[in-house]
Amino acid sequence: MDAQTTYGALALLPPLVAIVLSIWKRQVIVALVLGIWIGATIINGYNPLIGLLETFSTYIVGSAIADVWNAGLLVFCLAIGGMIGVISKMGGTKAIATSLVKKAKDNRSTQLAAAFMGIAIFFDDYANSMIVGNAMRPITDAQRISREKLAYIVDTTAAAVSSMAPVSTWIAMEIGLIGGALSSINIEANPIIVFFQSLPFRFYSIFAILLMFTLITQRRDFSKMLEAEIRSHKTGQVYAEGSTPLFVEDQNLLPPDGLEASVWDAAIPILSFVIVATAGLWYNGYEPGMSIRDAFGNADASVALTWAAFLSSIVALSIGLTKKRFSLDEGVKAWVDGLRSMIIAVIILALAFALKSVISEMQLAEWLVAITEGSLSSAVLPTLTFVIALFIAFATGTSWGTNSIVMPIVVPIAASISGATDAVTPLMVTTIGAVLTGAVLGDHCSPISDTTILSSMASGSDHIDHVNTQLPYVLIAGTLAIVFGFIPAGLGISPWISLFAGLIVITLLVRFAGKRIDDNGNVIS
Repeated sequence: MDAQTTYGALALLPPLVAIVLSIWKRQVIVALVLGIWIGATIINGYNPLIGLLETFSTYIVGSAIADVWNAGLLVFCLAIGGMIGVISKMGGTKAIATSLVKKAKDNRSTQLAAAFMGIAIFFDDYANSMIVGNAMRPITDAQRISREKLAYIVDTTAAAVSSMAPVSTWIAMEIGLIGGALSSINIEANPIIVFFQSLPFRFYSIFAILLMFTLITQRRDFSKMLEAEIRSHKTGQVYAEGSTPLFVEDQNLLPPDGLEASVWDAAIPILSFVIVATAGLWYNGYEPGMSIRDAFGNADASVALTWAAFLSSIVALSIGLTKKRFSLDEGVKAWVDGLRSMIIAVIILALAFALKSVISEMQLAEWLVAITEGSLSSAVLPTLTFVIALFIAFATGTSWGTNSIVMPIVVPIAASISGATDAVTPLMVTTIGAVLTGAVLGDHCSPISDTTILSSMASGSDHIDHVNTQLPYVLIAGTLAIVFGFIPAGLGISPWISLFAGLIVITLLVRFAGKRIDDNGNVIS
């Protein structure tokens, strides 16, 4: 690839400005707009006025909002907010929280419930984030678990799980990229088999999940997450004073005092969402002769999730009206109030989409791959591929886009290095795993990633607080993936040995580096 066909290093400027400014000044909306404006100005001949006009017309409206996929996801976020608003108004959210708080023995069991729920909803990362975050938020609040910790659990169990699930919205993209890369070098192999072969090499995704469960079971944290947990346990402030949660409980949505609600008032709409989303993914993606797994992968998730959000809203309204919890006017008002609570998050998500469009037009990913392509060799190929994928995903905020750019380039390189002519080699499988899990890592630590924003949104966390508290855990899992995963894999060591070694290190690291706090927020070990 010719690096001169792109904007070169200038393509780094828009995401760099957006990321640095959002973390430095904690003004995500302003940071994203400035990033888009800088990119639009460069694209339009360095004319700042034209760049400003193009920022709003071409990128925010044309590329972000008018795009069918993006619009569907934005509408889905608003509709799911409306559903939660109706459930809250009729007391369903409070009933679930009250019921589970009685059964939750302690802080640990509540966090484990959130983690297992995240793994159970494996079919789509967006649905995972919205369901787990919204369902568990009142319960974790009652246990004085910080919103930052909930957002971390939600984010960890979203893309990391969905990207490895054999039945999910990710499967067609991953298998399609694998198959396309193999066919480009005339190697006939079943991409589904290669997909399964790559799973042990998803070192970051696996280590991230293991680290999360180890932290929860040992009831330990460190770095900024420890500070958040101490604050939450000591003061009851589940998010920091002065922060801006992406979801704020509207007082108008609180049920009347003394209202006796049932957990089914919330459970039935949520189950309706899951059922409709699952059936919708199959219906939307199915073509004659397709398996369920292939249909899921072929589906447009934004369409299926929008169906689920609106239909489950209707179910929630029907329950409230049938039980006379509110009038039709009050029910519709609750839905609109719930929708309004998502406005800030939707604005940030739309701006993130617009920034990705600018970055794509400036060919940042292609340029990054082009300048690193010559440094790839057998011993370092898996590690370097992993680093390239995570950096591109971090800078662009999209794991799918990263996979689409990197996979077709590095697989032929791996085949050439390993001398493959008619079969898939271990180096090729390792490299495929490095691409797919590196993109997930980049997504996890990027403040402009849609899944990271959704996790903050559903958990009611300040977005930058979520990024900052999650980052140390992401970096630990990523470092372990390199040291105990891809470096040994490049030397031909079995991934199972690497995974076992990583588990031992994670257990010891959490035990000796992590701090445990009691229910009052005091460090006890």
